[in-house]
Amino acid sequence: MTALPQGLTAGIWNIDPVHSEFTFTARHAGVSKVRGHFEDIAGSVKVGETLEDSTVTAEADVESITTRNPQRDGHLKSSDFFEAENNPKLTFKSTGINAISNDEFELVGELTMRGVTKEVTFATEFSGVATDPNENQVAGLSAAATVDRKDFGMEFNAVLGGGELLVSNKIKIELELELELVKA
Repeated sequence: MTALPQGLTAGIWNIDPVHSEFTFTARHAGVSKVRGHFEDIAGSVKVGETLEDSTVTAEADVESITTRNPQRDGHLKSSDFFEAENNPKLTFKSTGINAISNDEFELVGELTMRGVTKEVTFATEFSGVATDPNENQVAGLSAAATVDRKDFGMEFNAVLGGGELLVSNKIKIELELELELVKA
């Protein structure tokens, strides 16, 4: 059993959506990167007595997607990608946590997008614990994973003249989370 990172205590820690981000990056036309994020995210981390006893659940509202381009956002919500009308949430539920070092670990779990669930491993870094100006105990985590959008049924496949895809299959997901202890 692996001890918890220094300063982290057992309890329920909720994601603070005001101080957290769920972003994604895709290659556009094979030459540039387009970034977007979900405005509405929620979730919690149940920290157990050991790292292995801990669990993570999280979700994002697909309708809150933004890439700073309303036309592109609408396309991402369509049946070519997220099919938001029938699949309004992206969800994640952890199935395991593996320590790499004192502040780095792999977070393994089930990511569901567009009604398809796949196992995904996030490389995760613990940033520490602090007391905020309101005397709340907060903790920080960064996590990243790369997924193939086609694994989740996102089959849109516009091919450009040189053979490049308009939208890459590989999508990088990055999370910057601030957690607030709500129940010790």
